[in-house]
Amino acid sequence: MFLYAYVDILNFFTPGVIEDILDGKVFEFDLSQTFSTTTLTLMAIPILMVVLSMTLPARANRSTNLIVASLFVPVTAFNALGESWLYFYGLGIVLELILLALIVRFAWTWPRTAPSATMAPSPDRETVRTQQQG
Repeated sequence: MFLYAYVDILNFFTPGVIEDILDGKVFEFDLSQTFSTTTLTLMAIPILMVVLSMTLPARANRSTNLIVASLFVPVTAFNALGESWLYFYGLGIVLELILLALIVRFAWTWPRTAPSATMAPSPDRETVRTQQQG
């Protein structure tokens, strides 16, 4: 989530970017309500995933992370198209792809259900002490 935001913010320091934005262009796209809404949606998804990862049941969490991370791989790779600062964008994209791959790997290996609570509770200290004294 932070990589997406910081790469976009640091991109403002790339020569010509601010001028293009002031002229109503981002990359090849015209600035519009549709563009801004789409961009906000793309940025909101990683933010929501942080919350969903903490609140969804294990099975839904696993599926959601697999689907969302897989869908963000091409979105992330798309950011490299037409960029002149390939070291900057390349590093950001490589780091984002590594993190997405880790999310997919961890979600793939997660247990399909939450661990069961079938283990017998351990005796409390007083019970153990009484048994030892007796």
